[in-house]
Order: sequence, then C-alpha cells, then structure tokens
Amino acid sequence: MNQGAGDGSLRELVRTNNAVLVSAVGALLAGARIRYVVLDQNMSVLEGSLGILPRRILVADEDAAAARRLLVEAGLGHELRPDDG
Repeated sequence: MNQGAGDGSLRELVRTNNAVLVSAVGALLAGARIRYVVLDQNMSVLEGSLGILPRRILVADEDAAAARRLLVEAGLGHELRPDDG
C-alpha cells in the first residue's frame, strides 16, 4: 500500500526492479508508520511488463533517517541509495 508522503521534500530510499523487494520495503515502512510513495510502478505498462525500469521508493525528508535505520535493521541496508542529505 502506498501512503502519501506529506508536504515536505522527499528523499529516495530504494531503487529496484525487484517487485518483491518493493513490496517488502513497503510493508516494513507501513508497519513502522513511515509514510512513503512508490514512483514508476506503472511504467511496466510502457515497457511491456519486462521489469526493466526500476521502481523508486521515497520517504519524507524528516522520516529518512528512521526509514534507513529500519531497512538496515531488517538486513536490507545494501539496497539503500546513497544518502545525499
């Protein structure tokens, strides 16, 4: 389930073409009540459902540190995008 990420700026957390990973990260974030948005999820219609184009998971700037910690604790730290903030 995607949840709107508020009015502030967003920070990219994960970029992947792995639909299972997108679902797992979404479940972790939702369970921790961290709002997130998945971008490019519907691009598969344009690419022919090949899974080539990556999906991006973004969180609000103020939730980025907590979200990163959550993914590291879940063993998914290697999937995190570099933190540029």
